[in-house]
Amino acid sequence: MLFPLFLYANLTYETNYNKEVELLNSFDIEPSFLYDPIMNEMKRKTLKKDKHFFRAMNEAYLFIPAIKNTLLKYNVPQEFMYLAMAESNFQTKAYSNKRASGLWQFMPRTGKLFHLRIDEYVDERRDLIKSTEAAAKYLSALHKRFGKWYLAAIAYNCGGGALNRAIRKAGTDELSVLADEKKRYIPKESRYYIRKIVALALIGSDEQYLMNSEYEYLLNRANAYSIATVKLAPGESLKRLSRLIHMPLKDLKKLNRHLKYDFVPPYAKNYDVYIPYIKLSEFKQKYYKEPMQNIYKIHVVTRGDNLSYLGKKYGVSYKVIKDFNNLKSNNLRLKQKLIIPIAKKSRKHKFDSKYYYMVKKGDSLHSISRKYKISVKNIQAQNHMTGSMIHVGDRLKLYE
Repeated sequence: MLFPLFLYANLTYETNYNKEVELLNSFDIEPSFLYDPIMNEMKRKTLKKDKHFFRAMNEAYLFIPAIKNTLLKYNVPQEFMYLAMAESNFQTKAYSNKRASGLWQFMPRTGKLFHLRIDEYVDERRDLIKSTEAAAKYLSALHKRFGKWYLAAIAYNCGGGALNRAIRKAGTDELSVLADEKKRYIPKESRYYIRKIVALALIGSDEQYLMNSEYEYLLNRANAYSIATVKLAPGESLKRLSRLIHMPLKDLKKLNRHLKYDFVPPYAKNYDVYIPYIKLSEFKQKYYKEPMQNIYKIHVVTRGDNLSYLGKKYGVSYKVIKDFNNLKSNNLRLKQKLIIPIAKKSRKHKFDSKYYYMVKKGDSLHSISRKYKISVKNIQAQNHMTGSMIHVGDRLKLYE
C-alpha cells in the first residue's frame, strides 16, 4: 500500500523539480540556484504572506495574458512578467519617490527614450500595453548586450554601466559570483532584486501549491480573460464609454491609468483605450462617435471672461480648455462658444480633491506645501517640474 504512495510522491517531486529547472533555464540561470538560501528565504516569507501575493495576481488577472503575449512578441521569456510584479506589484498607478511610474517603473527619461508619451493628458508609463512593449524592447536590448536573461534583469535594475563594471571586477558574469553577499560585486538592491524575481516566478508557477490552496481558480483564470484595444475619438469621455458598454467607470479607469483625466487627449486623431475582451462585441455594436459639444458643457463667452477665470470656474486647467477648442492664443471674443470638458449636467467638476490642487492667485509651491503638509520636492517630482514656477489654473497632483 505504501509503495504506490511513495512512487506518486517521488514523481510529484521530480515533476516539480523539472519545472523549476525549466523556469531557471528561461532566465539562463544554473539549476544550483534553486538552493540559494537567500532566495529560498524570500520564497518562504512570500508564501507565509500568500494572500498578499495572490491578491496582486487576482487584481491583475485581466491583463496578465496581455503582458505575456506582448513579452512573447519581442521574444522575451514570459517569466519576466514577475519582474513587473517585483517592480510595482502589478499596480499600474505605482509611483516611486524617484519619479519612476507604472507597471515597469520607468523613469521619465527612459520612458521617453522608448517613445512613451508623458504630457498634460497622458502618462504612457502607466499604459498596460505600451509600457510592456517598451520594457520588452529594453530587456531585449539588454539581453543582446549581455547575452543572458538574468543579466538583462540585473541591468534593468542597476543599469548597464554598473553591471559592466561589476563583471569586469568579478572577472565573470556568473550569477553565483555577481550575487555573492561577501564580494558585493553588484549593489545589494540588485542582488535581492534578481532573487525576488526568481522567487516570485517559482511561486507563481507552482501548480501543486495552487491546486492545494484556495487559489486553484487562478490556474485557469489568467488564461481565460484578457483585454482588447479600441480606438476612441479626440476628447472622448470614459464616462460615456462606460455607459455604452455597461461597465463600471472605476473598472474602466483601472485599465486606463495612463489617462490623467476622464477623457482621451483632444490632440490625437484616435487614441488607444483598453476594455475587457468580453466587452469588445458590445463596443462594436454600440459605440459611435459623438461631437464633443454633445458630450461636454458649452460656455458662451461674456464680458470679463478669460481662460484663467474659466479654468477656476469649472475646475479644469486653462491649458485643457485651450486645447479642446484649438485656440492659438489666450484671447477670447464675446459670444464665442467654448467646449468645457466636464459633464453637461455638472456645474463644476472639482479637481481640487485630496489628489489634485488647482493653482489660485497668490499661490506658491511653498504655500501649497505648507497647507497640505507635503514637501516641495514631492510636488515637483509628481508633476515633473524642474523649477518652482506655477501659474493660475495649473492642476497639480498632490497625493498620487
